[in-house]
Amino acid sequence: MLVGRLGLEKARIPYSDRHGLVWLERGRLEVEDGCLRFVTGGGGEWAAGDYQIPHQSLAIILLGPGSSVTHDALRLLARHGCALAAIGEGGVRFYTAPPLMPDSSALARAQVTLWANPKTRMEVARAMFAIRFGEIVRTRDIEVLRGQEGARLKRSYQLAAERHGIPWSGRHYDHTHPTVGDLPNQALNHAASAMRAAASVAVAAVGAIPQLGFVHEDSGLSFVLDIADLYRHDVTLDIAFGAAREAIKTGESVERLARRRAARLLRQRDVIPMMIDKIKLLLNDHQEAEAG
Repeated sequence: MLVGRLGLEKARIPYSDRHGLVWLERGRLEVEDGCLRFVTGGGGEWAAGDYQIPHQSLAIILLGPGSSVTHDALRLLARHGCALAAIGEGGVRFYTAPPLMPDSSALARAQVTLWANPKTRMEVARAMFAIRFGEIVRTRDIEVLRGQEGARLKRSYQLAAERHGIPWSGRHYDHTHPTVGDLPNQALNHAASAMRAAASVAVAAVGAIPQLGFVHEDSGLSFVLDIADLYRHDVTLDIAFGAAREAIKTGESVERLARRRAARLLRQRDVIPMMIDKIKLLLNDHQEAEAG
């Protein structure tokens, strides 16, 4: 029982406060007025009705047979970190992930092998910096590499601002308030989000492991961030400062402009296919070199 939630205190649903699971079946998961709702005609564990789902306190929603989900619902769940799994009757089948992944573990195994060895992990990191900087970096110290990255990024921001005619006072980012800041910094945040999404698609497409990064370490999306950063100096900055320039000129929302510009440039420049090729190049080539 979930006392106090709209409608749920009267619903007999399998729910565990400890693990945050809700089982839904024979209905439609949608969003209304910013709230996640499940509309069902009944027939399963749920009585017919319209129920508000407490997605902020759930770990995962298990969606059973006879159910559908809207795009808005998926977006809301992603924003709040609530997972969604399509399951069979009674949870005896799991459908969400396997069909979306390639039927091969070759790249994932190559990634693990390279990541687990400090020497090869560093070589892949150096290769990533070589792609970004357009030159071979000599150091084999990851902290030195990160220091070089910071200095070059600072210069890249300044050059991009000058190229687009945007006033620039430096990169300022508050992780707790990502929408706070001047227009160029807000645009950079939105552009970075778009590039993370593109890199997530590329990483999933090849069956690589998002958590095992070579430059980034702590995030659950470390490898995704590694791949997104390969395009930080050109695509990300082009999205951000172009959107900021247009926002200053038109007064439109910089977030909307950044998303629109990102969608256009990702298609025009074939960014996701290039990311996929880069992942294969980085992992396969280094794996073959190590084997040889």
